[in-house]
Amino acid sequence: MKAALQNYQDRMRRVLEHIDRNLDSDLDLESLSAVAAFSKFHFHRQFTATFGLSVHRYVQLARMKRASYRLAYADAQSVTDIAMDAGYDAPDAFARAFRQRFGQSPSSFRNSPDWEPWLVAFGPLDNARSKLMKRFTTDDVTIRDVPPTRVAIMEHRGDPATLGDTIRRFIAWRKAAGLHPRISPTFNVWRSERRPDSPAAYSTDLCVGTDQPIEANGEEIKAGEIPGGRCAVLRVVGYTDNLEPAALYLYRDWLPASGEEARDFPIYCQRLNFFPEVPEHETVAEVFLPLK
Repeated sequence: MKAALQNYQDRMRRVLEHIDRNLDSDLDLESLSAVAAFSKFHFHRQFTATFGLSVHRYVQLARMKRASYRLAYADAQSVTDIAMDAGYDAPDAFARAFRQRFGQSPSSFRNSPDWEPWLVAFGPLDNARSKLMKRFTTDDVTIRDVPPTRVAIMEHRGDPATLGDTIRRFIAWRKAAGLHPRISPTFNVWRSERRPDSPAAYSTDLCVGTDQPIEANGEEIKAGEIPGGRCAVLRVVGYTDNLEPAALYLYRDWLPASGEEARDFPIYCQRLNFFPEVPEHETVAEVFLPLK
């Protein structure tokens, strides 16, 4: 039974990866059922039963998420091009669908996103993907000696719902500073729980590795260092928006059984690539738990 269930889940996971990889293509039921090697007469119900939303809605949400990321975090593409990539024949149709889902026009969202409706809208997509989330084991964790890394830091303090605004400012600042992710590593240092009792208590640092003198350019940028030393490292591949399960595994499961002790520095991650530059299932991050 266990092997059969694993096989079934692998086939469904293959469908999600195919969708993420082919958002620009015609993702009809017949082609997707073929990817899973399921009967096309039953696949729609199987998908809905597994993920809690229909194939059509899943594809819509995945396309709309990519479109919203391009609007919020990149300015290279026009709204018209983004609409076409999201599967709409005309910008007006895209604008109507976008406004219905997020309460803003695409142009308004690009200029000043309202993040709370955005977070609510993608809740079903996040829930669907969590159904097949990989279960971590001790074999996934390595202990690594990490060198110290000098970083420039933009702090986010307060409601996590507004983190997207800080990320936008961080991206704009590092572009102006010439600190491209391909040459300057990106880190997040978590100084609070992902969902603290009070949203005002949420605290995280957005960091970029650099040895250059820091030009703040009007932003509140601090110089700091991620200290070197031994770390337990857990590599996460795919859907790296939420790394809380990886952090929980290290704290709750791996650390007590390892005989190790945590060092006096927060858990943090390094983001090795980014959506939508790569499909979501190909994003990679490493979570570091500093050890004594």
